[in-house]
Amino acid sequence: MTAGVASRPDRAEPGAGPGGNRNRKRCPGPLGAGLAATAFCVFGLAAATPARAHFVVCNQSFDVLNVAVGRDAGPGFETEGWWIVGANRCATVIRDELAARYVYVHADDVCGRPVLYGSTEMCVGAKRFRIVGVEACFARGYRPAKFLEVDTKAVSRRTLFLAPRS
Repeated sequence: MTAGVASRPDRAEPGAGPGGNRNRKRCPGPLGAGLAATAFCVFGLAAATPARAHFVVCNQSFDVLNVAVGRDAGPGFETEGWWIVGANRCATVIRDELAARYVYVHADDVCGRPVLYGSTEMCVGAKRFRIVGVEACFARGYRPAKFLEVDTKAVSRRTLFLAPRS
Protein backbone atom coordinates (compact mmCIF):
# COMPACT_ATOMS: atom_id res chain seq x y z
CA MET A 1 0.00 0.00 0.00
CA THR A 2 1.27 3.42 -0.78
CA ALA A 3 -0.21 6.22 1.22
CA GLY A 4 -1.02 9.83 0.66
CA VAL A 5 -1.73 12.23 3.45
CA ALA A 6 -4.24 15.05 3.62
CA SER A 7 -5.11 17.17 6.58
CA ARG A 8 -7.92 19.59 7.24
CA PRO A 9 -9.49 21.37 10.16
CA ASP A 10 -12.48 19.42 11.45
CA ARG A 11 -16.03 20.22 10.67
CA ALA A 12 -18.17 17.15 11.32
CA GLU A 13 -17.32 13.47 11.35
CA PRO A 14 -20.32 11.70 9.83
CA GLY A 15 -19.85 7.99 10.12
CA ALA A 16 -16.45 8.36 11.73
CA GLY A 17 -15.67 5.99 14.54
CA PRO A 18 -12.68 4.36 16.07
CA GLY A 19 -11.04 1.61 14.08
CA GLY A 20 -11.32 -1.87 15.39
CA ASN A 21 -11.15 -4.23 12.45
CA ARG A 22 -8.59 -6.74 13.60
CA ASN A 23 -8.78 -8.90 10.49
CA ARG A 24 -5.31 -9.93 9.43
CA LYS A 25 -4.25 -9.82 5.80
CA ARG A 26 -1.66 -11.94 4.12
CA CYS A 27 1.35 -9.69 3.68
CA PRO A 28 3.26 -9.56 0.41
CA GLY A 29 7.01 -9.97 0.41
CA PRO A 30 9.27 -7.01 1.12
CA LEU A 31 9.19 -5.90 -2.51
CA GLY A 32 5.51 -6.70 -3.05
CA ALA A 33 3.91 -3.54 -1.73
CA GLY A 34 6.55 -0.99 -2.75
CA LEU A 35 5.80 1.19 0.27
CA ALA A 36 6.39 4.86 -0.29
CA ALA A 37 4.45 7.73 1.17
CA THR A 38 3.46 10.95 -0.42
CA ALA A 39 2.49 13.80 1.81
CA PHE A 40 0.18 16.47 0.66
CA CYS A 41 -1.92 18.73 2.81
CA VAL A 42 -5.30 20.19 2.11
CA PHE A 43 -6.06 23.01 4.49
CA GLY A 44 -9.30 24.90 4.97
CA LEU A 45 -10.89 27.08 7.59
CA ALA A 46 -11.94 25.81 11.00
CA ALA A 47 -15.62 25.56 11.79
CA ALA A 48 -17.06 28.79 13.15
CA THR A 49 -18.86 27.12 16.04
CA PRO A 50 -16.85 26.19 19.12
CA ALA A 51 -16.05 22.50 19.24
CA ARG A 52 -14.15 20.08 21.36
CA ALA A 53 -10.47 20.07 20.47
CA HIS A 54 -8.94 16.91 19.06
CA PHE A 55 -6.79 15.28 16.40
CA VAL A 56 -8.35 12.55 14.27
CA VAL A 57 -6.65 10.11 11.87
CA CYS A 58 -8.82 8.69 9.07
CA ASN A 59 -7.71 5.67 7.07
CA GLN A 60 -9.00 5.92 3.49
CA SER A 61 -7.17 2.80 2.35
CA PHE A 62 -8.30 -0.82 2.18
CA ASP A 63 -5.71 -1.90 4.77
CA VAL A 64 -5.84 -1.88 8.55
CA LEU A 65 -3.29 0.55 10.00
CA ASN A 66 -1.62 0.79 13.40
CA VAL A 67 -1.14 4.46 14.31
CA ALA A 68 1.05 6.19 16.89
CA VAL A 69 1.29 9.92 17.59
CA GLY A 70 3.93 12.15 19.10
CA ARG A 71 3.75 15.68 20.41
CA ASP A 72 5.51 18.22 22.55
CA ALA A 73 4.16 17.58 26.04
CA GLY A 74 5.84 20.44 27.88
CA PRO A 75 9.13 19.24 29.36
CA GLY A 76 9.76 16.93 26.39
CA PHE A 77 8.21 14.97 23.58
CA GLU A 78 5.74 12.18 24.28
CA THR A 79 4.61 9.36 22.00
CA GLU A 80 1.50 7.24 22.38
CA GLY A 81 -0.02 4.31 20.51
CA TRP A 82 -1.33 2.06 19.15
CA TRP A 83 -4.67 2.87 17.60
CA ILE A 84 -5.96 0.25 15.19
CA VAL A 85 -7.67 2.13 12.36
CA GLY A 86 -9.70 -0.09 10.07
CA ALA A 87 -10.20 0.51 6.37
CA ASN A 88 -12.34 3.59 5.77
CA ARG A 89 -12.49 4.32 9.50
CA CYS A 90 -11.30 7.14 11.76
CA ALA A 91 -9.81 7.23 15.25
CA THR A 92 -9.53 10.18 17.62
CA VAL A 93 -5.91 9.92 18.74
CA ILE A 94 -5.68 13.18 20.73
CA ARG A 95 -8.73 14.18 22.73
CA ASP A 96 -7.43 17.29 24.47
CA GLU A 97 -6.41 20.77 23.34
CA LEU A 98 -3.85 20.87 20.53
CA ALA A 99 -1.44 23.19 22.34
CA ALA A 100 1.55 22.67 20.02
CA ARG A 101 1.42 23.55 16.33
CA TYR A 102 2.94 20.23 15.23
CA VAL A 103 1.72 16.67 15.76
CA TYR A 104 3.86 13.72 14.67
CA VAL A 105 2.25 10.60 13.16
CA HIS A 106 3.63 7.12 12.51
CA ALA A 107 1.56 4.42 10.78
CA ASP A 108 2.37 0.76 10.08
CA ASP A 109 0.43 -1.83 8.13
CA VAL A 110 -0.56 -5.08 9.85
CA CYS A 111 2.79 -6.60 8.87
CA GLY A 112 4.68 -3.89 10.75
CA ARG A 113 5.89 -2.02 7.66
CA PRO A 114 5.66 1.76 7.75
CA VAL A 115 3.18 3.42 5.40
CA LEU A 116 4.22 6.99 6.24
CA TYR A 117 7.75 8.23 5.92
CA GLY A 118 8.82 11.09 8.11
CA SER A 119 12.14 12.37 9.32
CA THR A 120 11.49 12.82 13.04
CA GLU A 121 12.70 9.85 15.07
CA MET A 122 10.77 8.99 18.23
CA CYS A 123 10.22 5.87 20.33
CA VAL A 124 7.38 3.34 20.00
CA GLY A 125 6.48 0.26 22.01
CA ALA A 126 5.49 -3.21 20.88
CA LYS A 127 2.08 -2.98 22.61
CA ARG A 128 -0.04 -0.10 23.86
CA PHE A 129 2.36 2.59 25.11
CA ARG A 130 2.87 6.13 26.37
CA ILE A 131 6.54 7.14 26.29
CA VAL A 132 8.04 10.39 27.55
CA GLY A 133 11.27 11.34 25.79
CA VAL A 134 12.68 10.45 22.40
CA GLU A 135 16.26 9.57 23.29
CA ALA A 136 17.85 6.14 23.79
CA CYS A 137 14.85 4.13 22.59
CA PHE A 138 16.60 0.74 22.61
CA ALA A 139 18.22 1.33 26.01
CA ARG A 140 14.77 1.99 27.48
CA GLY A 141 13.16 -1.10 25.90
CA TYR A 142 11.50 0.59 22.92
CA ARG A 143 12.29 0.86 19.23
CA PRO A 144 12.93 4.01 17.20
CA ALA A 145 10.46 4.90 14.44
CA LYS A 146 10.22 7.74 11.94
CA PHE A 147 7.26 10.07 12.42
CA LEU A 148 5.76 12.43 9.85
CA GLU A 149 5.46 16.02 11.06
CA VAL A 150 1.93 17.39 10.57
CA ASP A 151 1.40 21.13 10.77
CA THR A 152 -1.94 21.73 12.50
CA LYS A 153 -1.82 25.43 11.57
CA ALA A 154 -2.47 26.10 15.28
CA VAL A 155 -6.18 25.20 15.07
CA SER A 156 -7.77 23.24 17.88
CA ARG A 157 -9.30 20.48 15.71
CA ARG A 158 -7.56 18.69 12.85
CA THR A 159 -8.25 15.57 10.80
CA LEU A 160 -5.45 13.76 8.97
CA PHE A 161 -6.46 11.55 6.05
CA LEU A 162 -4.27 8.60 5.06
CA ALA A 163 -5.14 7.55 1.52
CA PRO A 164 -3.65 5.24 -1.08
CA ARG A 165 -1.53 7.12 -3.57
CA SER A 166 -3.00 7.09 -7.08
